[in-house]
Amino acid sequence: MKSIKIIVAIAFVVLISSFIIYQNDDPIDNQGYVIGDTATDFKLKNVDDNYVSLSNYPNAKGFIVIFTCNHCPYSVAYEDRIIALDKKYKTKGYPVIAINPNNPEAYPDDSFIKMKERANAKQFTFPYLFDEGQKIYPQYGATKTPHVYVLKKQDNVFKVKYIGAIDNNYKDAQKADQKYVEDAVDALLSDKDVPVKTTRAIGCSIKS
Repeated sequence: MKSIKIIVAIAFVVLISSFIIYQNDDPIDNQGYVIGDTATDFKLKNVDDNYVSLSNYPNAKGFIVIFTCNHCPYSVAYEDRIIALDKKYKTKGYPVIAINPNNPEAYPDDSFIKMKERANAKQFTFPYLFDEGQKIYPQYGATKTPHVYVLKKQDNVFKVKYIGAIDNNYKDAQKADQKYVEDAVDALLSDKDVPVKTTRAIGCSIKS
C-alpha cells in the first residue's frame, strides 16, 4: 500500500511539472494578448528608416503581424511564405507587418543594419520593423520567431483573431496541409468565425 501511494505521489508530481512546463512554453498561456483582446498601436522603425504604425493604414481591414528575425532557421524557412502572404492579402486589406523582437546585443545578426541587408536581399514586400528596447513583443505575448497575430478592425480598433504558427510544416511549404494564417484571414474576409484560433508557434525563442 505504501509503495502504491509513493508511485501515485510521483505520478502526480510529474503531471504537475509537465503542466507547468507546458504552460510556460505555450504562447497562448503567456502574458500577452488572447483572442478577442484589443491590440494597441505601436510606432517602430522600418528598414527604410521611416516609422510605421497601424494607424498608417487607414483602409486596412486588419493585419498579419509576424514576429520574426534574421538568424533563426525557422524564420528563414518561412520568409518566402511570409512574402506570399503579404502579396496575397495586402490588396484584400490584410497586409503583413513583420517585427524583429530580438536583442541585437545578444544576436548581432539581428541588428538593424543586418535587417536592412536581409530585407534587401529577399526583396521583402512588407515593413520589417525593429522592436527597439523590446517593448512591443511582450505586449503581444510573443515567445518565438516566427509568431503570428492576425488582427481584425472592429469599431476602429484592432481585435486579435488568431495567434500561433503560419502553418503545420516549417520544413516544406508544399507539405503543409493546415494553413492556419490563410484559413484565418479567408474566414475573416468572408465574415466567418476563424476555424482554428490558436496554435503553438514553432520556432526559436526570442532573445532578450
